[in-house]
Amino acid sequence: MRQALLLGTLLVLVVVVLKLTPVAGQSQTPLQTPWGEPDLQGLWTNYEYTPLQRSDIYGDREFLSAEERAELDGETASKEGRDYRNLEAFPRGTVNDLQGSYNDVYRLRKHVGARTSLIVDPPDGRMPPYAPEALKRQEDWRAFQLALLQASPACRDQERSCAGGEYGPVSPRYLDPAPIYAVRGVNRSDNPDDHGLIVRCLGGYLAGGNGPSFASTGYSDIRRIVQTPGGIAMEYDQGQGQGWQRHIVMDGSPHLPSHIRQWWGDSRGHWEGDTLVIDVTNFTAKSDFFGSRENLHLIERYTRTGPTTLEWVVTLEDPTTWTRPWTVTVELTKQDEEANRFYPEPRCHEGNYGLPGILRGAREDEAQFAEGSGPNPAETCITGCSYVPDDDPERDTVF
Repeated sequence: MRQALLLGTLLVLVVVVLKLTPVAGQSQTPLQTPWGEPDLQGLWTNYEYTPLQRSDIYGDREFLSAEERAELDGETASKEGRDYRNLEAFPRGTVNDLQGSYNDVYRLRKHVGARTSLIVDPPDGRMPPYAPEALKRQEDWRAFQLALLQASPACRDQERSCAGGEYGPVSPRYLDPAPIYAVRGVNRSDNPDDHGLIVRCLGGYLAGGNGPSFASTGYSDIRRIVQTPGGIAMEYDQGQGQGWQRHIVMDGSPHLPSHIRQWWGDSRGHWEGDTLVIDVTNFTAKSDFFGSRENLHLIERYTRTGPTTLEWVVTLEDPTTWTRPWTVTVELTKQDEEANRFYPEPRCHEGNYGLPGILRGAREDEAQFAEGSGPNPAETCITGCSYVPDDDPERDTVF
């Protein structure tokens, strides 16, 4: 009798184990919320470094070998702690010396990912060519930048920031309004809009800012996804305290009217099987992503591919900027809820004493110039007079 009971117990245990252990090759039910939707919740980040665009040396290759990844990791490690200042060209205490001291202490170092680029379409892993309209905007913007730098030490000393310009007297365009919103700032300090978005703690937005939010930037880029029945919110801890959040409208309603523009666009989502699809339009002209502004259109797709992985595919289009749409794919990794601190509030503003100080200093400089006791502010370096070494890894988006 005891043997029969023991045998029956063992059979029950075997059946239970077989039910709990998935058979190789058998599809698994995706993680779901209590109300039956695919569960995308948690803290997520792009764990590995992958350049946005593919280097020409890889041709049409989509993936790196293990040996290549190890070699690139070694190159990255060799630059850790380096001093980016060129003290031979720019002695200590100069503007370039101080700006160049913003070094590895502030940057993350990630292992190189398997892909040769985040861009998967076009197949060459590169952004499509710019449309003529975009090239004209870039030309107009560069001419305005150089006009404001014309009388500065950047042009006098032939720094790279003045490439294409010439040193001369203060330009008659010095007081002109910018041809487009100055997201990266100009060499002037009349008002806050003359300074870049990052200086103003406005660098965190969906496409652009400290780097596109899908790019493997050297700074913090972590997001929390929260789901409720009929609603989804995404909070971003990005850059240096320039966090923000957006709400995904899931009720099937149309986009906002075209005259209503938002910093993070208007996000409308729906489910296609196990994939969350988000259509984003209505960006403001005060944002910028590689030249695309208010006409940027994103289609995002989030798919849970495993207990700790989330695939994020983004298609971007703007006929006034690129000649065709293009697509990137990113694998996000789930982070430990206890080991990772997450700050949902944009704390950058609370400690941003720099911008008021910059503006107050500019007014003092103007007063001294008017009294004849100081230089003309238009002949000094305020913004855009920085030295960046040719091999700075933050300068390009390819290896």
